[in-house]
Amino acid sequence: MTMLQIIERKKLGKELTEEEIRFFARAAAEKSVPDYQLAALLMAIRLNGMTDAETTRLTLAMRDSGDVADLSSIPGIKVDKHSTGGVGDTTTLVLAPLVAACGVPVAKMSGRGLGHTGGTLDKLESIPGLRVSLTEEEFLRQVRETGLAVVGQTGHLAPADRTLYALRDVTSTVDSMPLMVSSILSKKLAAGSDAIVLDVKTGSGALMQRLEDSLHLAELMVRVGNQAGKPTVALISGMDQPLGTHVGNALEVKEAIDILSGRAGGELKEVSLTLGGLMLMLARKTETHEEGVRLLEEALESGAGLRKMKEMIAAQGGNPAVCEDVSLLPQAPVRKTVCCGREGYISAMDTMALGSAAQAMGAGRLWKEDAIDYSVGFVLRVRLGDHVTADTPLCDLHARSEAEAQAAEAAIRGAIRWSDAPCGRGRSFYALVTSEGVTEL
Repeated sequence: MTMLQIIERKKLGKELTEEEIRFFARAAAEKSVPDYQLAALLMAIRLNGMTDAETTRLTLAMRDSGDVADLSSIPGIKVDKHSTGGVGDTTTLVLAPLVAACGVPVAKMSGRGLGHTGGTLDKLESIPGLRVSLTEEEFLRQVRETGLAVVGQTGHLAPADRTLYALRDVTSTVDSMPLMVSSILSKKLAAGSDAIVLDVKTGSGALMQRLEDSLHLAELMVRVGNQAGKPTVALISGMDQPLGTHVGNALEVKEAIDILSGRAGGELKEVSLTLGGLMLMLARKTETHEEGVRLLEEALESGAGLRKMKEMIAAQGGNPAVCEDVSLLPQAPVRKTVCCGREGYISAMDTMALGSAAQAMGAGRLWKEDAIDYSVGFVLRVRLGDHVTADTPLCDLHARSEAEAQAAEAAIRGAIRWSDAPCGRGRSFYALVTSEGVTEL
């Protein structure tokens, strides 16, 4: 068997065997064939697609291309959560402590931000002293002792994905459904959890901006996840505006703490509770996700979720006092509030442009090696459907300089659409996808 033979078969639209797909995944992990041959097969897959069986084979082959974490020393059913990305999406920092406070262990490996989306690890590293790089032994021990750890990837997980992801980015094959599914799920399966909750975004700030594409991706991931032996469900949630009001690393940590402290609510809290309720259901803590939401609300009201957040921060070397005094988080030197400057209704937002505005302020990175400024970003003071006047605050800017604040203000204004007539508010949820089918929400 050669790589050229596999390319030829997929070029002609034929279904690849398990042996052929494992050869491909192993070649990507070991870099034993030239990049141009890997790229050629990626494009053939993009143009001719894959069957569900092929996608499952590719997902499992990529999972098996490196280490697979063993979480068996942690008692209970471990449930992982993955979001397809967005702006102000701080759900992990809200739901992980709450789920752990309800007695379900959360052993989470997260990623960094790239482009217009923020990364959970970057947000956590804005907490003074906190470490996200733990050895596998430290990671497992922390989850056994506290019920919660959120860290960077441990071990040598899914190396085939690392190679293929980089090639997809430069060969216009990012939008291939089978390649998206295998990339996401191979890493989730390698992380060792027993079940998976997926948060698939749709809207102007999402990877998939059309609802039908988001639904297709969710259904395919749920099918493949379940075929791989892991109970998997997907929530399709809206990203036509930032999920939270705070955009930027330390600012998003502050908003998560505000929610856990009972000082804030909104869509971020609502989506976090719903995803957490699904996690409790898959962990068999409750019969339904609605029951799970009620348990999480009790953990929120009692302060158990905030206490669990403090435990995690302390265990990973951070200063848990930030949960009592958010001013201990990094602070930007320039802060200013800007007003709307006109009367009307907020009719639409280019959420990707809003994420890019924060990125340009220093809150994100263009390349993985770029340094970020944890302190910068903005707090958006308007939501879709709001009626505003000229004096209504539009946003609070947290910047490194007056010039960057002015540039961010211009970008934020350019990302918001106005209407003279009343208009609808953004939707938090669109559908729930399970092995039984699709339920509209």
